[in-house]
Amino acid sequence: MKRRTFLTASATGLAGLAGCLGNSDDAGSGGAGSTGDPTATTTAQTELSGTLNVATYSALVDAPSSSPGAWLKKEFEKEYPKATLQWQTPENEVNYFIQRKTQGVGIDADVYVGLNVDQLITIDDKLGGKQLFTPIADSLSNYGHVKEGLTFDPKNRAVPYDTGYVSLVYDETKVDGPGTFDALTKPKFEGTLLTENAQQAATGRAFLLWTIHQMGEDNYLDYWKRLSNNDVQILGSWDAAYTAFSNGERPIVVSYSTDQVYANRDGANLKKHQIGFLNGQGYANPEGMAKFADTDNSKLADAFLDFVLSKKAQSKIPTLNVSFPATDWAEPGEEFEKYAKAPEKPVTYSYDQLKGNVEGWVDEWARQIASK
Repeated sequence: MKRRTFLTASATGLAGLAGCLGNSDDAGSGGAGSTGDPTATTTAQTELSGTLNVATYSALVDAPSSSPGAWLKKEFEKEYPKATLQWQTPENEVNYFIQRKTQGVGIDADVYVGLNVDQLITIDDKLGGKQLFTPIADSLSNYGHVKEGLTFDPKNRAVPYDTGYVSLVYDETKVDGPGTFDALTKPKFEGTLLTENAQQAATGRAFLLWTIHQMGEDNYLDYWKRLSNNDVQILGSWDAAYTAFSNGERPIVVSYSTDQVYANRDGANLKKHQIGFLNGQGYANPEGMAKFADTDNSKLADAFLDFVLSKKAQSKIPTLNVSFPATDWAEPGEEFEKYAKAPEKPVTYSYDQLKGNVEGWVDEWARQIASK
């Protein structure tokens, strides 16, 4: 079970998806620029050619048996037989491209997959008027199937392709579900909670933002002091926290509400993998994909982005990436529907709400809480 670390805004680290586009069961869901006419779609697929360089985080491609990268490459190249999809996984993820843009060096990729709202804010703060990504929504025939509540880029550069809900995962053989934020601060749950550093891990930052959303920006630090007094343990990464949870060191961990999908596949005892939505909520953390403004392969890039939003891809990728699809026509299957849990009340912050605030919130949390 892998999750990438969050890219912080520091200089060293800023830190799924259908149908084959020409398939008859996906009428009207052709590739970029498609009119829905099968002949036109086939012609476009035949004519588009070249190598498409797609950058992403390593977990999307590094485990062929459980990551969607290999499947996406195979199916996209099947749809576009004259095209080749080449994955790139730079160590610093999107920060690699921010640095190149800042230095005036050319961008060696066409598409980036795996953006979140925090990263977009960092991009805009660091690059100012320099354009790293270009608006793409109007170029995609499948964009209308994206769920409206998941869009997070007011400039229409990043198009959502999946979302995860950050929640608690707990072992009910050792502890009851907390149920509320307040319960986590009570003696009954002293020394039970593992979470991640909001400066380093996506889950940790999402949990921090979730508490701010619930408590308000004037009161969230007081809440965290109560958590600290109740012996919350903050580890650097999701991997470290989840490993500690799996080893039985503590019975509650901040993770994802799709946890039972993994646990069921591994034959684990699901009583040890219960999902906890505090106050009926889960923090939505959608991921997006974008086209680099400097690409010289624009039409093939559009075709790939449209393919990722197609019914077949949106139905397959959730079972591989174990995240919720971003579209209204995905059918991820019985196993996913049974074991992936969605909160009754998803919460999140928009780009406009976070811009100018998020780094200050995190910095103050780091000074008063994480450094203690």
